[in-house]
Amino acid sequence: MSNNKQNALPLTLSNANLSALPATIIRPNYDRAKLTPGIIHIGLGNFHRAHQSWYLHRLMQQGLALDWAIIGAGVRPYDETQRQKMAAQDYLTTLIELDPATGTSAEVVGSMIDYVEVVEGNHPLIERMATADIRIVALTVTEGGYYIDPATKGFDAAHPDIVHDAENPDTPCTVFGAMIAALKLRRERGIAPFTGMCCDNLQGNGAILRQTVVSLAGLSDPALAEWIDQQCSFPNSMVDCIVPATGPNEIAMAREFGIDDAVPVTHESFRQWVIEDDFCAGRPEWDKVGATFTDAVHDYETMKIRILNAGHQVLANAGELLGLETIADCMAHPALAQFFTKVEQREIAPHVKPVPDMQPHAYIELIETRFANPAILDTTRRVAFDGSSRHTGFVLPILRDALASDAPVEGLSLVEALWARMCAGKREDGSSIAANDPFWDKLNATALRAKAEPNAWLEMRQTYGDLAEQSRFAQAFAKWLPLLWEQGVEATLQQYCAQPDSV
Repeated sequence: MSNNKQNALPLTLSNANLSALPATIIRPNYDRAKLTPGIIHIGLGNFHRAHQSWYLHRLMQQGLALDWAIIGAGVRPYDETQRQKMAAQDYLTTLIELDPATGTSAEVVGSMIDYVEVVEGNHPLIERMATADIRIVALTVTEGGYYIDPATKGFDAAHPDIVHDAENPDTPCTVFGAMIAALKLRRERGIAPFTGMCCDNLQGNGAILRQTVVSLAGLSDPALAEWIDQQCSFPNSMVDCIVPATGPNEIAMAREFGIDDAVPVTHESFRQWVIEDDFCAGRPEWDKVGATFTDAVHDYETMKIRILNAGHQVLANAGELLGLETIADCMAHPALAQFFTKVEQREIAPHVKPVPDMQPHAYIELIETRFANPAILDTTRRVAFDGSSRHTGFVLPILRDALASDAPVEGLSLVEALWARMCAGKREDGSSIAANDPFWDKLNATALRAKAEPNAWLEMRQTYGDLAEQSRFAQAFAKWLPLLWEQGVEATLQQYCAQPDSV
């Protein structure tokens, strides 16, 4: 680790300039021209480049996995913009590690070698996934991108995108439709199937990816769906690393290291990757660079999703209302930090199993340290984004377990009330909260109605299902939401924290 930055004119990031970069910067020691592809990654954003791409790069630094290079891909207009930026710098990425103890350091990652052109109908992506050298298709497409019915957790076959792909399987608009079309070609050409690897923050993410792919295939080609279900593998995994969005500050940080990178990535000094060892066409030896292969992925992902991801929601909605810009700012706010710790220790940790070398309460302390890192400019707005997916995926499963075991739910109910209050669209200082959810208009209208009728919020069956009928939750929610409107966020948080643990 080093915090020595450069003052020379920044060099444009490229293969040609790698050897001229400052000596303090780690860069590929392998010949990128000799890399061959093995993985297509769809949804190639910051997280992938700071996490899975880095693990593969570190294997390549050891002379391993040189036939597993990554090809980027996507299906949205944003992805084509990203492709052009990445292509201009030979698909290299500058990673900037932000460690509060030792400062910052930079590393150039070279495990990605191409990016499929993004066009309507996704023909180039389908053809590339249909070639025999591609043995893994990985995805980071956000938690809400798997066409799951929030209430039933089943496949949402009525979604317009799914209807389109079922009716037009050769020109799909979704990544899943493209995967199915590629697998169809592979079967027709006698090419073995690939592994589908979900890297999003979903419990049982491999099983969810299987559900989406097999269910969509079944709408147009039941025989193909059966072949995919029997022949493909979809390993569950848990991924963890805090990776902020890239903006002008991050680009400036790369320039301070002497690198002109249009899309650098900043990240914390912590990484974790836990994977089920279920790959139908082989895999890189990621365990040689710190990944964990285990059959107990569920326990790891439950700990992470409940303590970290649900913990993010404990902070973010209150932080938005209080006008706190980053998660570190939220942790520096005394009342909000106390609220976070009490909800985590009292209402979340009891519903988390220990994993090897880590107890839930110790993991909470680790998360508190990571969240409080002032160098990680992880915005409250980013963490609060898409609450309709994040609350249903991260918070409500804990609430259901707590209700079923007669455990405390006051704090979790307050978390939901804070979300409702935030969705009303105004901070406590009167400033507006911009639309921050794919269903913002509905959430905003419901939140405004819930100001006078709290139960109106819980009547959103798509989100809460039968939770509105759970009296302990409904009564606690109906108490907290009016208090947030009448007394404000800080006073309400303090009132919860002042409650004895016996309540």
